[in-house]
Amino acid sequence: MKQIYKIMASLLILSTAACEDYTDLTPKGSLVIETADQFLETVSLPNRGYPINNFQYLSDDQWMKEGDVIGKTPNINTINFTFDETTDRVSLLNTSSFYNQAYTYINRWNTIISLVDDSKGDVSTKQLAKAEAKIYRAYDHFLLVNTYAKGYDPKTAATDGGICIMDKFDLEAQPAKSTVAQVYAFIQKDIDEALAYLQEKPMDVYHPSLAFAYAFKAKVHLFKREIASAKEAAEKSLSYNNKIFDMVAYNTQGGPNVVAVPAANNIEVLSYMYMTGYNEMNFAYQYIISPELRTLFGTNDARFNLFFNTTSTTNLDQGSNTAYWATVYTKFFYPTVGMKTTEVYLMLAECYAREDKFTEAVNVLNTLRAKRILSGTVNLAVPTTRKETMDLVINERRKELLLGFNRFFDLKRLNTETEYAKTVTRVFPIVNKTVPQKTYTLQPNSRLYIIPFPLSVLQKNPKLTLNTNETVPF
Repeated sequence: MKQIYKIMASLLILSTAACEDYTDLTPKGSLVIETADQFLETVSLPNRGYPINNFQYLSDDQWMKEGDVIGKTPNINTINFTFDETTDRVSLLNTSSFYNQAYTYINRWNTIISLVDDSKGDVSTKQLAKAEAKIYRAYDHFLLVNTYAKGYDPKTAATDGGICIMDKFDLEAQPAKSTVAQVYAFIQKDIDEALAYLQEKPMDVYHPSLAFAYAFKAKVHLFKREIASAKEAAEKSLSYNNKIFDMVAYNTQGGPNVVAVPAANNIEVLSYMYMTGYNEMNFAYQYIISPELRTLFGTNDARFNLFFNTTSTTNLDQGSNTAYWATVYTKFFYPTVGMKTTEVYLMLAECYAREDKFTEAVNVLNTLRAKRILSGTVNLAVPTTRKETMDLVINERRKELLLGFNRFFDLKRLNTETEYAKTVTRVFPIVNKTVPQKTYTLQPNSRLYIIPFPLSVLQKNPKLTLNTNETVPF
């Protein structure tokens, strides 16, 4: 039992030290973890952070101020923004907060899974603690494999390089890299083993609910193109929580400057996770949306009209047709890297589209749009082809699932399908007339979509190799 105390204490110290800016957990190195209830409580980890700065500008939804690009020494942001495949990314990515934090969380889940059975308490509590830790362990592996590996392609996943699977607590481990298919198999095994024990209403919002678990299950199936299973899981998730926050009514009430909707009041939220922390939207000027996305919103979309600023002379290049989120987190909480009910609706719509059920797909989209579109065309017309229907779904995903991982992951997975692959083009600069304007192009098969493992990690684990044809400087 003393070993449980030592390992759990060291884990809690590690979690706090490795990501002290991203958690509000008090260091518990002096506490004794000896009961199943205490292990279950440890699953709750407020303010989990998943920074997107290693890849955010590869998304066609995000943009940079011209002064942050022109004349600057190349850095990972400018390389990604200009789709530059010639500059050495590997040397620039010496470390990664996202990589370190995701594996720190995985070590936390592994400790709970490994040790809770030897603690004091009833079997049901131990099963619940393990189940909650497994669903989060699966989620973290999902984020990692979709960042550092190729998007799942059924034809090549068995040979595509993936990430290191961590299935036990070991701070000194140097595991071999698994394939993308092996990582997904591990993720799905964790999900399936967890579902039998999870609760509809868990201890608090930082514990995974059944609605979240089935939403995540649907997402994994969708990314693997297992459409029937994805649809079934999405419908199951919505059976637990199908609420959509009514932004049309909210606009009538006066919006965020009149009625605050903090995190606890947003009925759509299925999991509380963040890019940087619960107050991240206070710094949303760092998250400028592209002219393309702004145009896609149009003039009557509450998701844009309520929350974005287009007139700043400090945070935007005037005349660029860009915008940035200008609503502080205390006035409105908008999930970014976690999951929410509207993503489940969009997954369901995609499943219908892929099954050639175009009317059903558009009906789902219109259910969401009724709570988002302020005037004009609320109900979309039903297309006659799968491609046209999928385009409607993809566009709605771009407008609903802002920032975070979603668009980057969508580009990667859709690029593995010829009919949905996109060549991204970026014309830059727009405003500055002293620098020649160029068109930058990101091909669907670009290696830029696969983020290099941090150099510090590659140096420590010789079994870990890059998933691109880039070279390491040692």
